[in-house]
Amino acid sequence: MQQGISDKAAIDRLADKNGIAVALVDQASTEIYVANNNSICRSLNPAGKFNTHCKAFCGTAFEEASEVGATVSFTCHAGLECRVVPVDDEGVPLVAIIGRTFIKAENYRRATTRAISGDWKDHSPAEFFENVLLAGSASVLDKAAAEIEVLMPRTLRVEAVEPELAETPEPSHTRPENTVQPIIEAKNIEPPRPKPVSAQSNIVARFNRELGLVPTPQKAVQQSVEKKSVDDEPFLEIRQATESQTEPAPVNSEPEIEAIVEEKPRSNEKRAAEARAWRSFFGSLLKVDYPKAADSILEFIAIQYGLSATVWLEKNDKRLENAAAYGEMKNRKVRLGIASDDHRLIEAAQKEMPLEINEKPKEGAEAKPRTMYLFPIGLGGEISAAIAILENIEEEKVKRHIARICQSIAPQLEILRLRSQVARGESLSTAVRRFSESLKNIDADDLWLKLTQNAAEMLGAERASLMILDERSQSLQLMALIGGLGRPGKDEVVGARVARLVFDKNKPIIVPDVAKTGLPPAGASRNYKTASFISCPLSISGRTIGVMSFADRVTGKPFDRGSLNLFNAIAPQLAVAIDRASLKEKAGEFEQLSVTDALTGLLNRRYIEARLMEEVKRSNRHGFPMSFMMIDVDHFKSYNDQFGHPAGDEALKLVGHVIRETLRGADVAARYGGEEFSILLPQTTGEEAGAIAERIRSNIAETRFPHRRVTISIGIASCSADLCSAIDLVKAADKALYEAKKRGRNRVLPFEKLDF
Repeated sequence: MQQGISDKAAIDRLADKNGIAVALVDQASTEIYVANNNSICRSLNPAGKFNTHCKAFCGTAFEEASEVGATVSFTCHAGLECRVVPVDDEGVPLVAIIGRTFIKAENYRRATTRAISGDWKDHSPAEFFENVLLAGSASVLDKAAAEIEVLMPRTLRVEAVEPELAETPEPSHTRPENTVQPIIEAKNIEPPRPKPVSAQSNIVARFNRELGLVPTPQKAVQQSVEKKSVDDEPFLEIRQATESQTEPAPVNSEPEIEAIVEEKPRSNEKRAAEARAWRSFFGSLLKVDYPKAADSILEFIAIQYGLSATVWLEKNDKRLENAAAYGEMKNRKVRLGIASDDHRLIEAAQKEMPLEINEKPKEGAEAKPRTMYLFPIGLGGEISAAIAILENIEEEKVKRHIARICQSIAPQLEILRLRSQVARGESLSTAVRRFSESLKNIDADDLWLKLTQNAAEMLGAERASLMILDERSQSLQLMALIGGLGRPGKDEVVGARVARLVFDKNKPIIVPDVAKTGLPPAGASRNYKTASFISCPLSISGRTIGVMSFADRVTGKPFDRGSLNLFNAIAPQLAVAIDRASLKEKAGEFEQLSVTDALTGLLNRRYIEARLMEEVKRSNRHGFPMSFMMIDVDHFKSYNDQFGHPAGDEALKLVGHVIRETLRGADVAARYGGEEFSILLPQTTGEEAGAIAERIRSNIAETRFPHRRVTISIGIASCSADLCSAIDLVKAADKALYEAKKRGRNRVLPFEKLDF
């Protein structure tokens, strides 16, 4: 039976004030109450029941903290930082798990990956990232741990001993990153009753404290209500509770902060309006998606500080690139030669001041070179975005205010970015699967046209073209054109304006407005509806084989990096399909036979080994999933011995046919040698590969062979952090295959399920 908690409201306030979770766990390792729970924990442990992985952490918290008699720290399997404090509730021993929050950037990135394509992908993204908790440092958890000890002191206190004499009992079992920290216990302290403060007031209090608008608790003194300097208080006029209050101030609590709402002289009206604007803006951030939040922040800062233009720069790889703009910088590009991990940016964030970058003066120019103020945004010393302002900011306090705003909103932005990344990942996976299915229905006769149509549909483009390199003439050949008014004239060089440049440099081009590029005009006869286009190279095994270009986006908006990311997701499948088609069209049987197995018509070992190396590089570079399987025909030697080699050849042909008919358009099957086959599955998780392998095994087992039933055994290996090189994948799949045969044949076995 679940017990009651004597002061839930105080626990809720403690959790809200510190922006962390507080969970109470009893002696039976049951979670009896939780305040402000991390949505990841809530999703992994519905109804507060600790699952298999969480049992080793929160599930053993009571046992370990009670045994040690002091605060225990750990980072759980999900990457969440926690403090476990032994507490007491009206004589009942409990432990309080403080935190459940990310304090390391790599941990919440890892969580995002697991939610997109890993073991958490079955959870709803909306619920999974609904209340992700992020803390700037571990000190927040240490402070909250001290507060909970005062709020719920233990009946029998455990004295802290001198560090050099302390003996730390061994915990019942070990776990990663687990440390024990003795805490000196406070005695005879009556738990204070904090004065109720609304959640909205807490938000405003934290923000004002971060901006330095109120004294810290250690420096609390009476503050005059008559203070009216707008410069010192840009958002709120505040007042602090005095020592004459009837209720004692709680230990480690924030000073009471109120917005002055009664009538003020006219000079204070602006301040009150700014306070209302900030409250409304801050509260609305988590209700929108990441791009809308960026737009809102740019507009808010521009209006509050009278700026004519603001630019949002987003981290892409290690560069900061245009993602949004407000005011005069709309649809204009900022070229920034600075990396996101530049030490100057990190130092600027630490100092809460912008990085000032001066424009190089042009020879003979009369205008004074401009200064760009770059305000970094990030957590844990890692910069994820920045706001650029290209106009003079004279007052140092305004620079500091904007810098502090950027740091204050960083946790909320990171939550939105995680949500956005998960949603994009889900959408991308769905789109790739749909595209893969569409490839299976393409006939050889209309391959080029269908490939182009399907790709254009994916990118939402009304016009598209596919150009392939002719190896003999070394020129681009137009293979398909949709949405245009006609093919180029006889004297017109195909791809001369853009495609050839994209092909030669093997780099995509995204053009928001062709008029601003200096490119030669396309000609009035083309009659383009919009000024934006995107042109992308197609590569396979390290060589560029063609170019696809898209124009006239259906929405009317310019093509952007999202369009490029979508194309990159389907590019491997396009390249495989085009490469296969190109092989069939090449003159000379020798070139065709060099990569094709003569008996089964599948690709040969040399080809798949080259493709495997390419896909491994792609997987490591972009984080795409990938799987590889090895297949062996069971008891094939006895089949040959009993029915003869010609019958064995016919059986292998039939096995190859069934494999080819079962696979998706982007999958690559090959005869590896003898009765062995292999299959490369780009952008396929281990779970998906298992389902495909089971279909192949079942289809072979159900196929009628001329002489007797034939079965196969399959071993699977999938790319992971520990296993993602071509040679290791082959070895792992081969080891799983050997074990499958050892366990009775006619079965599928993933390498991950082997017992070592």
